[in-house]
Amino acid sequence: MSFNTSSRQLSKTDEAPEDAPSQEVTPLDAPAPGDTVQTSEAETPEVSAPETEAPEAKAPEAEAPEAKAPEAPEAEAPEATTDPEPKAPEAKDPEPEAPEAEASQTETSQTEASETGTPETEGPEAEAPDADAPEGEVEAPEQAAAAPDPAVSDADTPTAPRPRRWRRVWGGWREKYPVAARVLAWTTTAVALAVVVVALLMPTQADKVRIAAFVRLPVEAIFGAALLIVLPRKPRIAVAAFAGLGLGALTVVNFLDIGFNEYLGRGFNVVLDWSLFSDAQGYLQDTFGKGGALGIAALAVTLVIAVLALTTLSVIRLGNLAARHTETATRTTLVLAIAWVTCAALGVQYAAGIPIASEHTMQALQFKAEQVQRTLQDEAEFAKIAKKDNFANTPPDQLLTGLRGKDMMITFIESYGRSAIEDPVMAPGVDATLTAENKKLTDAGFAAKSGWLTSATYGGSSWLGHSTFMSGLWISNQQRYRTVTAGERLTLPGAFKKTGAWDTVGVMPGVQKAWPEQNFYGIDKLYDSHKLGYKGPKFSWSTMPDQYALTAFERLVHSKKHDKPLMSTIILTSSHQPWAPIPELVPQDQVGDGSIYNAIEKAGKKPADIITDSTKSKQEYGKSIQYSVSSLINYLVKYGNKNTVLIFLGDHQPIARVSGNHASRDVPVSIVAKDPKVLDKIAAWNWADGLQPKQDTPVWKMNAFRDRFLTAYGSTPAP
Repeated sequence: MSFNTSSRQLSKTDEAPEDAPSQEVTPLDAPAPGDTVQTSEAETPEVSAPETEAPEAKAPEAEAPEAKAPEAPEAEAPEATTDPEPKAPEAKDPEPEAPEAEASQTETSQTEASETGTPETEGPEAEAPDADAPEGEVEAPEQAAAAPDPAVSDADTPTAPRPRRWRRVWGGWREKYPVAARVLAWTTTAVALAVVVVALLMPTQADKVRIAAFVRLPVEAIFGAALLIVLPRKPRIAVAAFAGLGLGALTVVNFLDIGFNEYLGRGFNVVLDWSLFSDAQGYLQDTFGKGGALGIAALAVTLVIAVLALTTLSVIRLGNLAARHTETATRTTLVLAIAWVTCAALGVQYAAGIPIASEHTMQALQFKAEQVQRTLQDEAEFAKIAKKDNFANTPPDQLLTGLRGKDMMITFIESYGRSAIEDPVMAPGVDATLTAENKKLTDAGFAAKSGWLTSATYGGSSWLGHSTFMSGLWISNQQRYRTVTAGERLTLPGAFKKTGAWDTVGVMPGVQKAWPEQNFYGIDKLYDSHKLGYKGPKFSWSTMPDQYALTAFERLVHSKKHDKPLMSTIILTSSHQPWAPIPELVPQDQVGDGSIYNAIEKAGKKPADIITDSTKSKQEYGKSIQYSVSSLINYLVKYGNKNTVLIFLGDHQPIARVSGNHASRDVPVSIVAKDPKVLDKIAAWNWADGLQPKQDTPVWKMNAFRDRFLTAYGSTPAP
């Protein structure tokens, strides 16, 4: 079917190009709302129909078909003054029309106009707000006429697709509820601005998160706004999306920094710390169960995706808003830039360390870049350091001559830190326990000296503390740990083994899978969680109570006859976080296979009872240290003899929520023996008598202990 696009002749004023409206003024050749279009009525039997004009970019102008339409003689056209031209019928629904709807007429409307010659007004379904047009702009209703033209076919008439349904629904809702639409737009913009500002200014430590930290001028936002204002639409959206994703990624890293500072006393290392997430998942599973751990992991992934999406959409929205209001955005950006420069030059601050002119994000990015560079450089430098060993070539008969014939025990107490002895919440109970246990030792003929060591780790990663103490190297990250354990560094257990005068044994209830480090440490026989015969319940992360682990060591190892003395490495785990539930001491003859602990575990506190309460966590942590120390001293008093020498220490401080923000990394260390000659050899160390070091007792770095210990007990250095 073919039809005419015009059934009447345009007046001379319409034909003059210089008098026609400029196509650059509006995207459509449509009269402004309320105006009428005057044309000359041709003397033809056809009744004029509304003319249809389409947008310039999508359809030919209404005048284009003029050459095809039959013209009436100009002389016969009546004067507009004597015969006024009837106005085009106005649309009954004054709603704004989308360009897509204006660019096309439905075939049904065109057919009716062609056959009946009756003017037809577009239905409401053709009129929808322009979803792509800037907010507040609407198009005038169509008022031109159209009539069938047999010279033009359906294929020759360009059409545009109808607006998407959600755009038509949103446009209709916006027109129906304009106030609500404006409030929603303002709220969305405010939220987007808040998201960007918070992401740019978020601190990396929980104790620094306060309102003053977010009421500042971020220079990154000023530079970003200036860039987005001048960019064209497509580059602007691309840059905004990229910047939003980057800001979201930085926000996720900031959250990781907060978590790592809270638990490990340091920020997140983007090179090394990804491997720790598997350990974190295991800890969550032991603490909250498999379902709880999966739920927490799913929530974490969802939050990461939400943060990335939210920051990206926020930057895009603010960029588009600045582009629509270029003049206002430019003035605002200029004023903020002047304010930032002024505050930076004068050093204006809300409080000490919180300047109004902020460079937080740039400084954070610079720090992370330097951290990556330092980490990569450290790997090569540490490999060289690890090869230097003052006792690597010492002959076996010149190692540890002052301890020959002694049964040695090196025991780590999980999270036993200086805070347990000095914190006002935990210290009373722990100090009372140390005093009572020291009296037990004295009554049994033992003596002790104690000092402080600064651990290479904090709040977790116990293996870094273990390896630092026993290797004499500062093992402060996973990369160093992998490097040293892959080598042949002489460890304390390895030194005893090298002499050929001791059998080396490891009792490690926290080891639940293959442990290749056994060879590095020089341990001949390992008793992990699967080889100690425990049949009782787990206590959160801890696989078994310390009292049971020591009892199993006595039953399986120490009570047996040996041709040589033992060098035993024991790692106790009952004081591992979350410190709920905590085992209780039971009569030694009732320990059995551990089944007795079922009732104790059920009656104990749950992790959820204390994990979010700092005071309760401190209290339960203190109780767990008391339990571990008492279990160890009870074992020594019951099964130790004149040749027993015990070295016990903490591997690191507890997490910041317990030890306090900015707490030291110091841990107590004690040497206990019945033979007075053992303690006489370390008299020059100036350690305190008893199990409790004093505040002024010397503090060493933990990696210094190995060489001092080997030297004190008769080892000759031979690099």
